[in-house]
Amino acid sequence: MVEKEVKVIKPPVERITSGKIFRPSRAYLYKMWLQGLIAAFLIWAITILCFIGFAYLLATDPAKHPAAEIIIARYWNPINYWTITLNLVWLIPYMIFAPTYVNKIEYSVKSESGGTMPEVYVKKGIVTISRKHVPFRTITNIESKAGPFDRMFGIGSVSIETAGYSGSQATGPEVKLEGILFYEEVRDFILNELRKYRAPYVTGTEIAKIEEEPVPRGPGLDDEILITLREIRDLLKNK
Repeated sequence: MVEKEVKVIKPPVERITSGKIFRPSRAYLYKMWLQGLIAAFLIWAITILCFIGFAYLLATDPAKHPAAEIIIARYWNPINYWTITLNLVWLIPYMIFAPTYVNKIEYSVKSESGGTMPEVYVKKGIVTISRKHVPFRTITNIESKAGPFDRMFGIGSVSIETAGYSGSQATGPEVKLEGILFYEEVRDFILNELRKYRAPYVTGTEIAKIEEEPVPRGPGLDDEILITLREIRDLLKNK
């Protein structure tokens, strides 16, 4: 039996990491739609369950309230109607504006080439548009993530934190590239670019070698004192 050759199609990482603008996959929109429908269903289900539980709680006092079945039969239709109506109030605009939101998203990962500063660029928003430029030299942490819905649609995200942002009161990453098909390749590309710097980026399993800035040997008493102190320190370490 002759085995057929399997052609491996590599992801277009060169196009994504060349500094050109790229957008999330269409699957990201499908994920948002699915999440919206599930959220609406959960709101409906929780409301109905709370209503049924409240009806049985009232029925524990038969002197003041009728049986739970009577309460449920009496108020089922209005509770169900208003729950669905209020759900549709937010769900319909969400489903309509989700494609516009996804189409407005722009990503760019620029490596060092000529006068271009290596950076990650993210643009998001419909009414309020935010544009963030994150230089590679400020990045302190990179995380790739693919949740259950992401894996269902074959996409993932890359979260990026910087020194100033992670030290503030912020609870999430500074920028997040969501809905990317080749998110792992984008993450690896950024990591490789960061390792080109003098102080390389390290992951949690690597040991970073601390490099000191060379002391300028120009004229000045402060420079000489600093050099002498470092020499004394090195001598003490060798003993």
